[in-house]
Amino acid sequence: MTGPRRDPDMVRPYVRTGGQVRARDDVRLESVVVAATGPTDALGPDARRVMRLFGGAGGGLALADIAAALELPPSTVRILVSSLMDSGHLSSPVAATGHQPDFDLLQEVLRGLRSLV
Repeated sequence: MTGPRRDPDMVRPYVRTGGQVRARDDVRLESVVVAATGPTDALGPDARRVMRLFGGAGGGLALADIAAALELPPSTVRILVSSLMDSGHLSSPVAATGHQPDFDLLQEVLRGLRSLV
């Protein structure tokens, strides 16, 4: 029988999230988040890894992409991103609520697309 496993990457999700067990309801795997500017010195190691993915490029990333890049469980990433949103380090872009296309126009486009096949 061998001794206990000593894998340095084997950290429990509960420890990675600082004891948090739930994410905000509006944070899903398909959610896109963008980074805000500000100091990240006070963040934990995994939160800093999330923030480094943005690298000042200013683009958005989906939570599923963050989980894949960091090789972390999606549930853990949801909690990490949720707490980063609560602290103001990440935000979710707001959809424009301006003019919506007319329903009849959308039906006409759909008919046109169907006629192509």
